[in-house]
Amino acid sequence: MPADSNEKPFKIAISDEQLSLLGKKLALHVLPDELEGAGQKYGASLTDVRRLVSRWQNGFDWRKEEARINEELPQFTRDIDVEGHGTLNIHYVHQKSEVDSAIPMLFVHGWPGSFIEVRKVLPLLLNPGPDQPAFHVVALSLPGYGFSQGPKRQGFKSAQYAEVGNKLMLALGYEEYVTQGGDWGSIVTREMANMYGNKHLMAWHTNMLLTTLPTPTSKPLPDELSDPRAARGRWYSTQSNAYLLLQSTQPQTIGYSLADSPVGLLTWIYEKIVVWTDNYPWDDDEVLTWISIYWFSRAGPAAPSFMYYEIIQAGEITTPFNWTTEAPVKLGVSTFPKEIIYASPSSIKEYRGLVFQADHDKGGHFAAYEVPELLVQDLRIMFGKAGPAYGVVPKKSGYST
Repeated sequence: MPADSNEKPFKIAISDEQLSLLGKKLALHVLPDELEGAGQKYGASLTDVRRLVSRWQNGFDWRKEEARINEELPQFTRDIDVEGHGTLNIHYVHQKSEVDSAIPMLFVHGWPGSFIEVRKVLPLLLNPGPDQPAFHVVALSLPGYGFSQGPKRQGFKSAQYAEVGNKLMLALGYEEYVTQGGDWGSIVTREMANMYGNKHLMAWHTNMLLTTLPTPTSKPLPDELSDPRAARGRWYSTQSNAYLLLQSTQPQTIGYSLADSPVGLLTWIYEKIVVWTDNYPWDDDEVLTWISIYWFSRAGPAAPSFMYYEIIQAGEITTPFNWTTEAPVKLGVSTFPKEIIYASPSSIKEYRGLVFQADHDKGGHFAAYEVPELLVQDLRIMFGKAGPAYGVVPKKSGYST
C-alpha cells in the first residue's frame, strides 16, 4: 500500500470541558409525565429513561468506554475531496487481516448507528477458520456522523456519500473491493455499485434491501401478504417512522433539540435501538456508549438528520432503483425477522445482479451488532470458495496461497 501522508492515526479524546458540560446539562434535565401503564406504547418509557439518565449522570464511565474503543478499533482520519463540496476530513476504522490475499471490504453503517457497529464483526472477518475467506476491513464514519466532518453545503446526496466511500478505498490502495451495509449503508453502497460497479466495487452485500411492500395487486407469492415480516414492515411505515418524516422535512427544527439536550438525544435514539432489534439484551452502558458517540460527534448530534432531507427530498430511496450501469454488480442479501423494511422473496429476486440470498429466524435492524456470527457466516458463504462471488476481487480470494 503506498505511503500517504494525508492519513493520520486517530484516538477518541473527548475533552474534560465537553464532559463537564454534559454533566451540567444532565443535572438540569426535566422529564415529562407519563400516562398510567403506558410502557413503550407512546415512545421511550419514563422508567427506562429515568434509569438511563441516572446512570449517565452517576456511574457511566465514558473514559473507560473511550479507552476500550481506542484499543479495539484502529482508527484514522484523512482528507477527501468531494466534487462541489470541498474537502472533508473523514474518520474510519481500518484493519488488515494477516492473510495477504484477504478481500478488501468497506463496511458502511446507518442511523442511529455509527462506526461502532463494526465492533463485533471485525475480529470475525479478520481471523476466519482455515477454510473460510478473510477480509481487510474498512469501516467508514459517514460524513456528519461520529468523528467525520459534516457537509457544509446543501445538496450532499447519495452520490456524494458514495464518492467519499470509493475515494477512501482507493486512497487506502484498494482498487477493487466489496461492500457491506445496512440502513443508510445499504443506500450508499447501492449508489456505489451504480457509480463504480465492476470497475472498483466488485460486489455488494446488504442486510436491508429497499423494496416495495407486497399488496394484493403487486403479484406477491401466496404467503408474502401474511408473512409476519410484512406486518412488521407495515407497522414501521405507520407506527415507527415519525422520526423519518421530521428529519426528512425539517432537520433544522429537530436539530436544535438534539444539539442542546442530551436527554432529548438519548430518547430520540434509544426508542429505536430497542424496538428495531430482536429482543437484543441492551446493557445500559452499551446504550450510553452509542448515544455518547452522537453527543460528542464532530459535526454535532443534529448533523445526521440532514442526510434524510437531502436524499429523501431528491427521491433517491424510491423503488425500483434506476440503475445506470450496463452490467449488473453481484449482490448478496441477508434478511432478518425484526428488520424494519420487509424485503419479500419475490421482490428480492427482481433485483439485478442477485447471486446470494439468506433468510434468518433471528436478528433485527442492527444485524452486524445483534447477530454478528450470522452476518459473517453469510459473507463467508457468498465470498467463499464455493460461493457465487468467489474470486470477484482480482488476486484477492480471501485465502492463503
